[in-house]
Amino acid sequence: MTEQRERNRQSQQQSGGLQSGRGSTRIEDNVVARIAGIAAQEIDGVRMGSGGAAGAVGNLIGNVPGVSGQTRGVSVEVGQEETAVDLKMTTEYGKPIPQLAEAVRRNVISRIESLVGLKVKEVNIEVDDIYFPGEDEGEEDRRQIEQGRGGRVQ
Repeated sequence: MTEQRERNRQSQQQSGGLQSGRGSTRIEDNVVARIAGIAAQEIDGVRMGSGGAAGAVGNLIGNVPGVSGQTRGVSVEVGQEETAVDLKMTTEYGKPIPQLAEAVRRNVISRIESLVGLKVKEVNIEVDDIYFPGEDEGEEDRRQIEQGRGGRVQ
């Protein structure tokens, strides 16, 4: 009995506590994606999702009930013991992009590993736009989309 407990304890340690002798825990992809998105945005000078018109569409979609703004620009591949994360983000003009990316990478890994118990194999980051401090996120693009459609955003 003691040997079995020890094997279970070692198994839990190896798999981050997601599998044990009493069952397993499945963390859904959207949970990992939300944690990654929140963790990335905890870094000053980072916004998730694309800039420009694509970002404005993402902002509109993010306002739809049931669609999370924290997962915009985030995709994950979740296995039983590990995960990989892809981020698409916009950075603040004047902030050094390599340092921002590394800070985001470290924070995302730390949060996922501590909150979910999965080992993060990689965090791939795509910086596809910049924004200027004080700029309302996507406001101008939203207005252009509204004018193009001839209606208001609901």
